[in-house]
Amino acid sequence: MNVDFINPFLVSLTNVLETMAHLQLQPAKPSLKNDDSARGAVSGLIGMVGPQCKGSMSITFDADLAYEIMFRMVGERPKSMNDEVTDMVGEITNMVTGGAKRILAEKGYEFGMATPTVVTGLSHRIIHKSKGPKLIMPFNSQWGKAHIEISFESQDAAPAAPAPDAAGS
Repeated sequence: MNVDFINPFLVSLTNVLETMAHLQLQPAKPSLKNDDSARGAVSGLIGMVGPQCKGSMSITFDADLAYEIMFRMVGERPKSMNDEVTDMVGEITNMVTGGAKRILAEKGYEFGMATPTVVTGLSHRIIHKSKGPKLIMPFNSQWGKAHIEISFESQDAAPAAPAPDAAGS
């Protein structure tokens, strides 16, 4: 995986949470992920497609961390996973992807973004939109963990073979 493509998402996640929720997450060691199991209670997933690549990014939060972010953003602390929390996770997913998109555009990468999907439940699955490897990066806080997952595959097609001419040569 190209670190120049991954780092903008990591930077954008920390920027969004510091700006919107005045919350700092501590990054842990990234690894490749070989399953579809979510590592938390609520996940935002967004697909991206461009001329150079296609893929998706997800952000998963432990419930207590999602509730703390909600409290810091709007002044209300939910007691359970509700529509407001899932809406907030969808919006954070959108903001993180938008921030990464701006950084990547400066490096010559262009892509369109889909509408985020939010899934909840302790045993939910995250199905990425690419066949590429899945990188997972955990982040720690005193309220629990967040995990960002990034999966992309190259769209660079091999050059087409020249067509034979009418004479069959």
